[in-house]
Amino acid sequence: MMSTAQDDPTPKMILDRIAAPVAGKLRMAGWLGIAAALVWPAQAALVGLVLGTLVAPGASPGLSPLAGAAGFLGLALLRILLDWQSQKLSANAAETVLRETRARLLSRAFRQASRVAALSPAELAALSAEKLAALEPWATRYRPAFLRARIVPVAFLILVATQSWAAAVILLIAGPLIPLFMALVGMAAQEASEKQMIEIGALNRLLIDRIAAITDLRLLGAEARSRADLEIKSDDLRIRTMAVLRVAFLSSTVLELFSAIGVAFMAVYVGFSLIGWMNFGTWGVKMTPAEGIFLLMIAPEFFQPLRDLAAAWHDRAAALAVASELDATEQAIDGAETMLGTGGAGHAPAIGALRWQGITIRPGAAAAPIALPDGTVAPGEAVAITGPSGAGKTTLLTALAGLIRPEAGSVHLGDLRLSDETADDWRAAFGWIPQSPRFPDASLRELITLNRPGDLEAALAAAQAAEVVAGLPGALDARLGDMGGGVSGGEARRLLIARAHYAQRPIVLADEPTADLDPETGAKIIAGLLALRARGTTLIVASHDPALIAAMDRSIALEAGA
Repeated sequence: MMSTAQDDPTPKMILDRIAAPVAGKLRMAGWLGIAAALVWPAQAALVGLVLGTLVAPGASPGLSPLAGAAGFLGLALLRILLDWQSQKLSANAAETVLRETRARLLSRAFRQASRVAALSPAELAALSAEKLAALEPWATRYRPAFLRARIVPVAFLILVATQSWAAAVILLIAGPLIPLFMALVGMAAQEASEKQMIEIGALNRLLIDRIAAITDLRLLGAEARSRADLEIKSDDLRIRTMAVLRVAFLSSTVLELFSAIGVAFMAVYVGFSLIGWMNFGTWGVKMTPAEGIFLLMIAPEFFQPLRDLAAAWHDRAAALAVASELDATEQAIDGAETMLGTGGAGHAPAIGALRWQGITIRPGAAAAPIALPDGTVAPGEAVAITGPSGAGKTTLLTALAGLIRPEAGSVHLGDLRLSDETADDWRAAFGWIPQSPRFPDASLRELITLNRPGDLEAALAAAQAAEVVAGLPGALDARLGDMGGGVSGGEARRLLIARAHYAQRPIVLADEPTADLDPETGAKIIAGLLALRARGTTLIVASHDPALIAAMDRSIALEAGA
């Protein structure tokens, strides 16, 4: 089946779709820029009349210097106001484009099922922050410049032709060389920009991976190798960036040369006409000084919209490269597995027994499906999910939380069945303690309380996390890095247990909460979890730890290769 343009959009179509909500603002910004540019011929006419009167009195209609200066300044003020309003509109439109595009990308990315995410955190950060920023100069500079380049040179050409058809021919010959050369460099510029965007993403992924593994790298003595890898990737990005700059500088130089040649030819023609060496091209009359000055002042402004477009052509190339990557990323996200529901806030349903039947889950696109045994957990019960690595313990917990879609089977909480329609309310009943905690850019107070009322001191005490908070600079006002910089793995999990105590969710899922911890720290984690159970919380943990398994009421064993 042949794909239509709608099924396989071009980068330009993608950019037009992105700009659709603000297309009216961008058009208005362009027309205001055109109006500002068209003020210049009136200013040039005033200058020509004043200077023409001073140079050759009586050769053309006269104008006093004072009146000419007043008119020129008034028109200059009008032009400034029009330019300011044009730039303001385009800047506001660009901000809207960035905000809405980022929001759409993030809303899609946040609904990815974590185990089969189409976009890693590093790729998401690079695309949403650095790469999408290329849309701003495209919206603020290229779009208005493109409209001006279509209108202003034609209007100036008509004005020049009324004074001299020969001057109009000079502009008509020199002008098209600029867009012709822009078309020639456009493909090279877009290709260079696409390669640069790829290197930006690769460097971000490598940097995030190395930061996440910095402790292991130190233990293995691999810091030098890691540093060398970063240097290589940084050098690759430098090479790609310099390639973009080379294309930009080379094309700008050539385009400026064409503009300078056109203005020079105009100056030669006007000069020779005024001294009487050329007596053609002025519709049968002799060129006056006022007309010559007018033509000389119009010539640079004839090329200015084309020069502006040429300068913004690389913004277009960068935006096209980003549009291609954005479309491919959005298609990959849409084709990847998503969690159930919308990911929004919900209201916890009535609590009953948590039970699941016939659950089959595929860990990855190329992986064989895992058939999980049926199970039931009564309200207030503490259950351990056991089994060898790869048996599906984390997968089962993730499915119970509604974060991945089972290929088959059902999950119930009392009379409520987990589905897309119920998932947001369903998750409002669950607390989640992952094996590798991640922390937002917020204070510990905000992290634990989520700005909701409650007894914070009691929650810290129950989780045995008060000493962790006390040992941090700023205590509850401290901000941890994304990976929990400043606290150990055990301390990070105790902070999340404190959040579970504070939130008082009826069900708490904990994934390997005591993994890689010494017995003393593990005992504190177990005590914090048992304190949850003591208050009536349903507790389900996935674990290999015999001490934690023994502390639960019972266990459900999973088998490898089921």
